[in-house]
Amino acid sequence: MRRVKTGGGWPAVFYTFRKAREAGGLWKLWKAMRSKNACKTCAVGMGGQQGGMVNERGVFPEVCKKSLQAMVSDMQGAIKPDYFSTYSVPQLQTFTPRELETSGRLTQPVIYRRGENCYQPISWDEAFAKIIAKLKKLTADETFWYFSGRSSNEAGFLLQIFARMYGTNNVNNCSFYCHQASGVGLNSVLGTGTATLQLEDVEHADLVFIIGGNPASNHPRLMTTLKHIRRSGGHVVVINPIVETGLVSFSVPSDPLSLMFGTKIASLYIQPHIGGDLALLTGVAKRIVEMNAHDEAYLTQYCDHWPALKQNLAEADWNEIYEKSGVGADGINSIATRYAAAENVVFTWTMGITHHTYGVENVEAIANLALLRGMVGRPNAGLLPIRGHSNVQGIGSVGVTPKLKDAIFNKLQSEFGMTLPTTAGLDTMACMEAAERRELKFGFSLGGNLYGSNPDANYAKHSLDQLEMLVYLNTTLNTGHAHGLADETIILPVLARDEEPQATTQESMFNYIRLSDGGPSRHVGPKSEIEIIATVAQGILGRDGPIDWQLMQDTNRIRDAIARVVPGFDDIKTIGETKKEFQLAGRTFYTPEFPTKNGRAQLRVHSLPELAGEGDELRLMTIRSEGQFNTVVYEDYDLYRGIEGRFVMLIHPDDIARLGFELDQSVTVSSVTGTMRGIQLTPFPKIRPGNVAMYYPECNVLVPRSSDPRSRTPAFKSIPVTLHASVPLPLVSAPIIR
Repeated sequence: MRRVKTGGGWPAVFYTFRKAREAGGLWKLWKAMRSKNACKTCAVGMGGQQGGMVNERGVFPEVCKKSLQAMVSDMQGAIKPDYFSTYSVPQLQTFTPRELETSGRLTQPVIYRRGENCYQPISWDEAFAKIIAKLKKLTADETFWYFSGRSSNEAGFLLQIFARMYGTNNVNNCSFYCHQASGVGLNSVLGTGTATLQLEDVEHADLVFIIGGNPASNHPRLMTTLKHIRRSGGHVVVINPIVETGLVSFSVPSDPLSLMFGTKIASLYIQPHIGGDLALLTGVAKRIVEMNAHDEAYLTQYCDHWPALKQNLAEADWNEIYEKSGVGADGINSIATRYAAAENVVFTWTMGITHHTYGVENVEAIANLALLRGMVGRPNAGLLPIRGHSNVQGIGSVGVTPKLKDAIFNKLQSEFGMTLPTTAGLDTMACMEAAERRELKFGFSLGGNLYGSNPDANYAKHSLDQLEMLVYLNTTLNTGHAHGLADETIILPVLARDEEPQATTQESMFNYIRLSDGGPSRHVGPKSEIEIIATVAQGILGRDGPIDWQLMQDTNRIRDAIARVVPGFDDIKTIGETKKEFQLAGRTFYTPEFPTKNGRAQLRVHSLPELAGEGDELRLMTIRSEGQFNTVVYEDYDLYRGIEGRFVMLIHPDDIARLGFELDQSVTVSSVTGTMRGIQLTPFPKIRPGNVAMYYPECNVLVPRSSDPRSRTPAFKSIPVTLHASVPLPLVSAPIIR
């Protein structure tokens, strides 16, 4: 497959028409995209009460392939009535993520009982009765509750209250497997775990760092902002082991000039080794101080531990920095020179930074670098973790975490007369480990793909196999429904965001609360997540306690409760009536006063970790294609990288020759965790030699359960792997059923 020369552009335009045909016509898709609902994909924050395809500054049109893909998926026809009798669970296990996703919308509850061959239809009453009966037999700490970032604030808040009133703090969300390291790292330095600025600030920057991320594929609407920055004379520094087409050039379809001629994105593109980020960031910081480009007055007045960091940087060995980062003096000087000359600097990053055993330290190093020049606590500059799920930040804000913030805990008890559990809750990985030991017996998954998002896929399957019951709430099928199976596995079909009968809210990565109006259901059968949660909660806890679960099916009541207990959410109480969207107070910093204990930023000192891989080992990182969103795969090809298929390894031609293999040879890939056979070596000159990439979630079998000890975020990057010649294995797949 030929790789395109620019991201976006005419291929994106043609793709839109293709998806429109799948959705039943361009007008039908247009109406769906323009509805007053927050975008279903990344957390950039599009849509809401100004209508779809509008960003937080009111700019129209703003749309990307990711939002089209998610919308068209929700506009699919229903799964055929005979689907589950036609395809057994062993057959479903041979389906690719794309084939499961495109099988149609789930419209009827189904149950799989261990020992049977197929899922069987079940009524809603039967499903509720089974779930309630099981929960009544178990102790609360034999259960865990997992939340996707695509659910609403209302559903997340309601379910976490239910879980805690039931008696457990085993409450966790998908952020533990992506940006938890960002939250921990930012809190460590600044006392806040989210972005320190707004979208408008980014658009006024004259330098943006993109570190360990690929927004051209995963957050395409940010490319419009980067286009504005480049067109106004600003710069973009990209730090990534792979040269990504869309970060070199991007053609924004809504801009005729950019569409016709393309826009150069990267002013400077630096390729460190996978895992070399901390060494590189340390090197840039050291060089800034050597250039006397740091802000001594700011560091002294607003930061703690500057003398320790200054000494650490002075003592850092340049040879060690060069070796461990993979970037020489010229590259580091180029970065430092641009940074020193810029006036308004924004630092962005994604999971190329967080998916390491030292992910928190990576984030702290980025914060250190920003603070060196006083780029935090002022307009048009700051720190921006680019989050993938459209409401993963909001889910965390409303209390979906094993340990509630003290303010929320105390308010829930005082405002509602609750007695909440104080036992230590388990994070996501700890829940998987406890399930494997059979200490947990029941799991409840509010959206997402818990199996597919886990490292060590064989272990994940084995862990979920030990459960007595696992309940999934989803709109479509995913690999978890085929591989993550308990003694009894129940799938409950839910409404998409734009089908909800009541308005819900979501939070963007800029701390902006958006209102989604919902809309008519496309199918008979699915229920609202809120109705499902309230029904189960009432069946367990009744109506005589501090919460009337029947009344709490009203999202206005839920928002009233959120306003009463969650700091900064006061304005959510009336958003249903006023339609006035807002940014959360206390999250944006335009003065250098931070919510730490003493109001000062806390600079952090680090030692440099060893690079993974020895001898003939290669450093592997998992990647996503241009045609997928997290674990959801919409297309099996990767347009921007020019790759057909997903069972491939992107490897530099020099490494193929050095290891004695041939171009496009089939190999066996092994790590300490697992083995994959029949993987095609795909020569990819745009990757740094010594480093390789494979597609997530298919290659999760190779990913160890090693995690950052402070955030518990698994290390999906820097995985040592070895290659051996092998015979290709046929990939078995079933036809797509619509």
